[in-house]
Amino acid sequence: MSLLSPRLQLKVQQKQILTPGLVQMVTVLQLNRLELKDLITQEISQNPVLEEAVDDGTEELAPEEVQAILETERDAADPAPADQGILEVVNTAAELTEGVPEAEVEAIESRVAPAGNEPTTETVEAAEAQASTDPFEEIDFGSFFDDYLDPGYKSPASEQVDKPSFETFLSAPVTLSDHLDSQLSLLILSDSLREAAELIIGNLDENGYLTISLEEIAGSCEHTAEELDEALRIVQSLDPAGVGARDVRECLLLQLESQNGRGGVAWTMISDHLKLVESKQFKELARLLGRPMEHVEIADHVIRNLDPRPGLRYSGPGARQIEPDVYISKEGEEYLIQLNDEDLPQLRLNRQYRRMLDRDQAPNKDVRNYVKERYASAIQLMKNIEQRKQTILKVCQSIVGRQTDFLDQGIDSLKPMMIKDVAEEIGVHPSTVSRAVANKYAHTPQGVFELRYFFSEAVQGPSGSATPLLILKRRVKKMIGEEDPTHPLTDEQITARLQGEGIHVTRRTVAKYREDMKIPSTHHRRVRS
Repeated sequence: MSLLSPRLQLKVQQKQILTPGLVQMVTVLQLNRLELKDLITQEISQNPVLEEAVDDGTEELAPEEVQAILETERDAADPAPADQGILEVVNTAAELTEGVPEAEVEAIESRVAPAGNEPTTETVEAAEAQASTDPFEEIDFGSFFDDYLDPGYKSPASEQVDKPSFETFLSAPVTLSDHLDSQLSLLILSDSLREAAELIIGNLDENGYLTISLEEIAGSCEHTAEELDEALRIVQSLDPAGVGARDVRECLLLQLESQNGRGGVAWTMISDHLKLVESKQFKELARLLGRPMEHVEIADHVIRNLDPRPGLRYSGPGARQIEPDVYISKEGEEYLIQLNDEDLPQLRLNRQYRRMLDRDQAPNKDVRNYVKERYASAIQLMKNIEQRKQTILKVCQSIVGRQTDFLDQGIDSLKPMMIKDVAEEIGVHPSTVSRAVANKYAHTPQGVFELRYFFSEAVQGPSGSATPLLILKRRVKKMIGEEDPTHPLTDEQITARLQGEGIHVTRRTVAKYREDMKIPSTHHRRVRS
């Protein structure tokens, strides 16, 4: 039996360590225009030496000048003042920060700790005098009693009016629960029944369906089954019609009932023959219902206009704001690529903090080190933003060179293009190209497209080698859209047609493409006459 004992082992290991600057460069590259604007605004508010460039006639501080100072003095020791007291440091700092905005000086002083100097005699005496002061004498009894002995009138200047914040004027999206609660508050109900209805509303999913049974709700509360059943009928009477249903059949029936369609042909079709409605077996429905085919088709049209997910209009994702990051336009025979820098803050370094980098003029070591750190962070951010710009431009130049036919003729002329091919062309890693095109959009002569839209693998085959996967899916969708509804194409027939065009695909591949585009199978697409 071996005993465990501590041992020392030496081993050599190589591993990749990302520096903070490299992490920031990767992060900045992945941001789109709107996200980059928010990042720049945040950095300006946090870094006092970083500011937005404006045309005010002042000479800008070159980042190269500051970078040279930071590199030459990186390893140099900074002697701390030996006999300089606290009051002298404060006076020197006041002289050097003359002309610097007061808010920025306070921001620096709040981040800088004392330089480690011993307290002077004056400081000790001031502290002792403050400690000997009676705190009871500092209370303003006049203002204290004025609050309770109010004569009933105050001048407008002495009153402080609490104004509403700006956030109160901003619109917020209305959720399904909010929409239902607002209607519930207008109904005259007992407190117990209202609470039961609120419990049911709280258990609705994003589609508006009741996801658990009334028995489960009754087991977790003090309400009876009869009371919960009554509360459910109240919720189902609210807008949107169909909310509170427990399955698709009940949801559609509630919507028909709100349209006074109870007992009609459409009601019977959903209530008793929903499977036949899904498979579009109109002939069989007409036989079972004893109705002419025309009535069944009209009822089917009514059913198709119902909403099987009534709550999604309130629970779905909001509108996504998109602004093109790149503009691709044609001038003559050449395409011009421009980055969208409109409303994007242009950065520059604040010159007023430059003298704090000098040993002879800095208030103390901590202030100087803090300013050096802020300058280094600002320069790194400016470099990463410029690097992002150049990388996106190179990627777009490669896209334009490879997709000229698409820009000239449209989507049917899109060519296969892989991320690794573009990465080899511009001399970067494929992950860099992937981050450069992530969540970014380009305004082209054919419309606004996501940059990742242009990348698609090729389909194998004599003619398919030049066919991107996106175009192949469009061909499958077009074939299905042009088929005879009474005799829809099977996956085998679609595969045979594609192979006849020289595109080598299998039936399983076609079925996968069809499912990706959410197209039903042949059986569900067939319309029986």
